[in-house]
Amino acid sequence: MSTNRRRILILYTGGTIGMILKSDGAYHPFSFENLQSFIPELREFPAQLEADSFDEVLDSSNMTPAHWLRIAKRIEADYLNYDAFLILHGSDTMAYTSAALSFMLQNLAKPVILTGSQLPVGIPRSDARENILTSLEIAMATNVEGGPMVPEVAVYFEYNLYRGNRLQKVSSQDFEAFRSPNYPLLAEAGVQIKYNRNSIMPASIGRFQILEELDPRVAILHCFPGMQAELAVPLIQNPNNQAIILRTFGSGNAPGHPWLLEALADVIQKGIPVINVSQCSAGEVEMSKYEAGRKFQEIGLISAGDMVLEAALTKAMVLLAQGLHGKDFEQAYLENICGELSD
Repeated sequence: MSTNRRRILILYTGGTIGMILKSDGAYHPFSFENLQSFIPELREFPAQLEADSFDEVLDSSNMTPAHWLRIAKRIEADYLNYDAFLILHGSDTMAYTSAALSFMLQNLAKPVILTGSQLPVGIPRSDARENILTSLEIAMATNVEGGPMVPEVAVYFEYNLYRGNRLQKVSSQDFEAFRSPNYPLLAEAGVQIKYNRNSIMPASIGRFQILEELDPRVAILHCFPGMQAELAVPLIQNPNNQAIILRTFGSGNAPGHPWLLEALADVIQKGIPVINVSQCSAGEVEMSKYEAGRKFQEIGLISAGDMVLEAALTKAMVLLAQGLHGKDFEQAYLENICGELSD
């Protein structure tokens, strides 16, 4: 496997991975240039590394679609100048960012790897060092044809490489913070990095471009026993909604309250798509399986299949920004655009 002097851009957006503990007892971001003092191996890394950061680094809880666009535009601006891109990002919303980028970066033929850490890089037991070094090794890896090994948006965390639109954060305490419930790992890092080549998306041969618009006007309604009409119906009927995600039980089942069915049917008739996303991470939505799901299938809910919430949400934002509604939205939503959905 070739590891020639490939050029990699490291973009620091913020997050725990770039924090140091100060005398006030709180974590604060430090200058990215100091990273080499904590990870001296970077100076000897067999690739040309260049680094940049957001002007104001973010706790990832404050990440917005506007920040996703900043990342996408930076990749677009330097797409021809680098062989791969490493995005350092807070873990809390990393799955949202990676899913959004997977849709926004169209015809991608280079690795875009996101990573972060559960402990700041300056802490002796930090996971930041391994996550950064292995992410860089993956970013510069090439296949037998000389092309990039992983030419897609992916997330590396604690020895595992995930497809960017297939993972969820499942732990705030464990180093193994993420899980991909419905899709195999792209790679596992041990003494060697074992790539699951059958699961990795091939490099696109089209012209790279980015989608510059997302529409975040998506409401999320979480079903639960005892949900009340006076609280749920105003959310469904909010005139600003452009789409609604209904978080359902099991394989896509929801309470058969007449008021819930009527409210959802009314907005669907007005052209507002309603997407059925299971509260279960693993498995898929099958509304025809039980009567509790068939009622919602009959009024026109769109199945999210086996998409995780992060992918289901960001995919809706992208399609809405393209002006799709009603049947046009549904048709596009059911298509597997970039590996987010099983065929």
